[in-house]
Amino acid sequence: MMAKVDHIGIATRSIDAAGKFYAEVLGLAVAKREIAAGGLKVAFIPVGETKIELLEPGSENDNIARFLETRGEGIHHLAFAVDNVEAALAQAKAAGYTLIDEKPRQGAGGALIAFLHPKSTGGVLVEFCEHH
Repeated sequence: MMAKVDHIGIATRSIDAAGKFYAEVLGLAVAKREIAAGGLKVAFIPVGETKIELLEPGSENDNIARFLETRGEGIHHLAFAVDNVEAALAQAKAAGYTLIDEKPRQGAGGALIAFLHPKSTGGVLVEFCEHH
């Protein structure tokens, strides 16, 4: 069911500051920026067929702001491209994994997304991502 690693989400206080490292050290450039639900700032950096997704809080109360407060900057989640998010959720639930999202929702880049709880996935926040 998993097609590939779609992206790695990185929580950062500043997309511009984080993007500087990827540009200066790795020669990678931000290809797309957008404002997602709740004002979350998102930037995508392509790396082959995978992307780095930089996540900057849109408010001091959003999930990324809380993550930064408790854990600091760094890897936030690992996203897998799937053909069907609903089927991936059903399979994970049937196997006993805890869902954060019972139903897919609209995510950055126009994708349908849903998350699995890290307490049931070895400490990794896992995202399923379906692109149209």
